[in-house]
Amino acid sequence: MTHLICRVRSFQIEAPFTLRVHFNDNTEQLIDFHPVLAGALFGPLRDLAIFNQVKIDLEVHTLVWPNGADFDPATLHDWPQHIQALVARAKQWQLSPT
Repeated sequence: MTHLICRVRSFQIEAPFTLRVHFNDNTEQLIDFHPVLAGALFGPLRDLAIFNQVKIDLEVHTLVWPNGADFDPATLHDWPQHIQALVARAKQWQLSPT
């Protein structure tokens, strides 16, 4: 059995908090990150000026932000399969004291 090693190749900002992410297998995801931006690490990305500083880390081939926030490239690749769990976790972070 082989496992795809997902790598982010490029991205475009499509709308506030929304990126079109292109992967090494020639697929893409249109991802609205806004529902998962909560907690100590991802909460600061609710500031659009910070969110828009997103870059690709050339070592691990994923999206990263200046505050150290990042997502596993496999999670980004399969975003529709993970979004419900990520939103649920973000809601927990909103309820938890920092």
